[in-house]
Amino acid sequence: MDRTEKSIFKGILIATDGSKNAERAASYGMDLAKAAGAEVQALYVISTQHAVTTRTVKGWSEGFEECLTNKGRSAIDNVEKLGKEAGVKVKPVFLKGIPADKILEYAEESNIDLIVMGTQGLTGIKKFLIGSVAEKVVRHSRIPVMVIR
Repeated sequence: MDRTEKSIFKGILIATDGSKNAERAASYGMDLAKAAGAEVQALYVISTQHAVTTRTVKGWSEGFEECLTNKGRSAIDNVEKLGKEAGVKVKPVFLKGIPADKILEYAEESNIDLIVMGTQGLTGIKKFLIGSVAEKVVRHSRIPVMVIR
């Protein structure tokens, strides 16, 4: 994108996991997209980050992956509904992998000008042990990131 154009945001990536915080972030992102005349790409990543543990402890099955896929479809449907209400074009995107890595890779490869996402706001030892997708995206992104609590 030519940065001299009037609107700085032409492509906005809304990363969603279907949580209430992600829904709130999607709403902010959609308002911004409408005001900027931007297109939205709604991204859901089927997480493989803990797949080894899940396979070992819980017995990974196609049913579990199907459940995650259905959750993703629901999350993307919510963003598409917001887009329809706002008159904003939404492209659904499903990926599989480590969420933070996939969000960063996709944003850089897809001419995205802003990443919008929610956070759970973990603190203390829980944050240290689990980590935060939003924190990793903010820390490593070359693209501006808007995080909604």
